[in-house]
Amino acid sequence: MTMVNTGRKNSLSANVQRTNAMATHIASGWIAPTVLRLALAVPFWRSGVNKWDGFLQLNPTAIYLFSDEFKLHLPGGPYSYPAPGLMAFVSGSAEILLPILLVVGLFSRAAALALFGMTLVVQLTVPDGWPIHITWAAMALALIAWGPGRFSLDRVAGIERA
Repeated sequence: MTMVNTGRKNSLSANVQRTNAMATHIASGWIAPTVLRLALAVPFWRSGVNKWDGFLQLNPTAIYLFSDEFKLHLPGGPYSYPAPGLMAFVSGSAEILLPILLVVGLFSRAAALALFGMTLVVQLTVPDGWPIHITWAAMALALIAWGPGRFSLDRVAGIERA
């Protein structure tokens, strides 16, 4: 009886190991990093698009938000953003450019690092949004740590290997 159970246990263990190896091979090569890049790009792209009325034309709402609504929640604060027009322009530009870089997989680690930094600033601005901000941070950190994957211009250009 013990031999039968041991045989089943070994067979089950071998099946689990094969399944894990196959899933890891499929996901780690290109699926997981590509999905991470796309998932991180979407919220920033949407936010960036909402800040513009046209080419290099910020909409009044974006400037209003940085001048009157958004505050940095730091010790002793909250504090107003310095140079709200400039902050709206820089964040709006970054929220367009960085997601494009992520989607095509070019300079992906740098783009993810910049979006991680933006996530920290967003967290300081909207502290109650931490459940979504922590997912953005985790996606950015995963891309920084493991790279953009095989399906990226970084790989084609030789910036990243495998």
